[in-house]
Order: sequence, then C-alpha cells, then structure tokens
Amino acid sequence: MAKLQFDIQHKDTFTKARVGKIKTDHGEINTPIFMPVGTVGSVKGISQQQLKENIGAQIILGNTYHLYLRPGLEVLEAAGGLHKFNGWDRPILTDSGGFQVFSLASSRKITENGVVFQSHIDGSKHLFTPENVMDTQRIIGGDIIMAFDECPPGASEFAYAKKSLELTHRWLDRCFDRFNTTPDKYGYTQNLFPIVQGGIHHELRKMSCEYISSKDATGNAIGGLSVGEPTEKMYEICALCCDHLPLEKPRYLMGVGTPWNILEAIEMGVDMFDCVMPTRNGRNAMLFTANGVINIDNKKWEKDFSPIDETIGCEMSAYYSKAYLKHLMKAKELLGLTIASVHNLAFYLWLVKEARAQIISGNFKTWKSEMVLKMQQKL
Repeated sequence: MAKLQFDIQHKDTFTKARVGKIKTDHGEINTPIFMPVGTVGSVKGISQQQLKENIGAQIILGNTYHLYLRPGLEVLEAAGGLHKFNGWDRPILTDSGGFQVFSLASSRKITENGVVFQSHIDGSKHLFTPENVMDTQRIIGGDIIMAFDECPPGASEFAYAKKSLELTHRWLDRCFDRFNTTPDKYGYTQNLFPIVQGGIHHELRKMSCEYISSKDATGNAIGGLSVGEPTEKMYEICALCCDHLPLEKPRYLMGVGTPWNILEAIEMGVDMFDCVMPTRNGRNAMLFTANGVINIDNKKWEKDFSPIDETIGCEMSAYYSKAYLKHLMKAKELLGLTIASVHNLAFYLWLVKEARAQIISGNFKTWKSEMVLKMQQKL
C-alpha cells in the first residue's frame, strides 16, 4: 500500500502541457488522461472488457450519489467495494456526489452541517455531510476520492460565490479531519483530492487554490466549470487555477468536456479529465473524429460503407461502416448505441494518447492548433 505518486516525465517547451505517470495500488495512469464516467458502476452500454480491449481505459469514475442510492452501501461493502462488484481491476475515482445533489435545486436544502436532499428514485430524504461522504466513498472503494463541496451556478454573483466558497473550505477541513482519522478499506490506499471553487471570480479562485494547496493532498481538482459560463471564461479560470496549483501534483478538471476543450486545457497544464459527453452524444448519434463531427442520422451516410474510423486503433470503429451504424441508430437497435459510445470513448482516449506523443516530440502547440480547428468541423 502506497500513497498516489505523480511523476512528470516531460514538459512541453512552448506551453504548460506535460506528460506524467500517476501510480496507484490498482495500477498506473499515463497523463494527460481521459476517464470514462461509470455513473452507477458501469459506463453506459459498454462492458468492462470493452473498456479495456476496445477503448484502452486506464481509470474510470463511479458516482457517489447514484451508487449510494443503488445498489447501496450494504451491497457494495459486502462485495468488497466497487472493484470487486463490477470486475474492474484498474484505478477508480469516485466523485463526492456534490454536483448531483446541487443539481437537484428544487429538492435539497444546504446547511452548515451538509445537504438534505430527496432521492430522484423514490423521493426519500437523505443527508450528505463532509464526514459521511468520506465514509461513503471509502466503502465504494475509490482509489481517488473527492472532497464534498458546493458547486455554485456558473454565473453566480461575487457575494454568493464567496459565501459558497467559504462553506466549501469549512467542509474541506471536515473532509480531511474525517479522512485522516479513518483507515483505508479493502487493503489498498485511498487518496483524497480537494476541489477548487470560486465561480468565475479571479480573487476567489486564487484564494481557493491557495487554501486547497495548503492541504498538501496527493492531487487537486478544479470544479465548478462548464456549468453555464461562457467557454472563454472557462478557459480563463482554468488557466488561472493551473497557475496557482502545485506544479508537482496532478490537476483534474472536472466534467470537461469536448475534445477541443480537453486539448486547450492540456495546454494550460491539466492532467486528468472526465465527461459524460462521449457516451451521451454517441447515444444521440453524434460521433467525434479527428476530421470533424459526424451526425450519423444524416442521410449522407446511408450508403457510406467506409469504416467509421480506421485511425484510432479501435476494432469496432474500424470494423463497422457508417451506413451500418446509421441503420442501427434509425432502427433503435441497442448495438448502435454501444458502437457509437465505444467509438467516441476510443477517440477521446486516442486523442489524449496522441497529445502525450506530441508533447514528447515537441510538436504539441502546432498539432493542437490544427486539431482544434479540424475537430470542430461538421462533416
């Protein structure tokens, strides 16, 4: 058992991008990395075998709010944690449930103690506190667990954002107190990452970066972005946070985003990403490629028998044709949802792998600028 380690192996000459390696008790993670989101213990429509063999996933996410509600902590603990329950033997990151709870604006109440919320499943009432969220994530069994925070809306005024941030920092103290006085479960080390908040306000973000940096955690996260603020503002705040977070610790930008968002953030020095976009958009017929975005519902693909994508090293993307996938989506066949989701995730993993190679070769800045323009085109 050992604490998470992060080794920066290469720094880009012209940007703040870097290549690194995160070491956990469940294996190593090459950064920059994208982490598929497994909300209720599975990435929608995709098996754990496909995540490894077709996509090359090195780490996945579990969602504390959803896993707490079902299957519930009793089942997860009896199974020996999420790794044993879902058969995933590589690293897992669990979020704190904070974002989900705060998105239930009409059915939750925030107090100093924590948040009372209603289940979206049956309306039952529950309480999340910094302490029991630490206990819950211990039981779920994440290698990386997240602090419980309040995620204010993207356009929050300074006064609200400041009050929210102060509460988040008080909760953070309680998270670390609980985390530091409770043992790891299941025989491997669990690592707590704090989360920078502060809305779109530079002063608050800087204050938050300094506060969470003082905790000397094994890694740090940037939260509260891609929640309604303009894209330019998201980039501005992300860059500011990277400039004020420890250089030698991994930086995780939560819930972001498009392939071009990811490349822009890599340039700023972000190491870890997650988002539901590849699978959600895939299920809605949107495919990401290196040459642009495909709406597979469009008639133009009806007789296009060329492979979906032969360049990203995904067997499914190279095996099935665009015409066949269009047919499956139109016929509402479940296989179509799987193929589209696998392809998009494989593309995201290919993209960060390619970014690592370009950083090492010294060509990242030029390559990134070209890719950002190409990927946004509609094909």
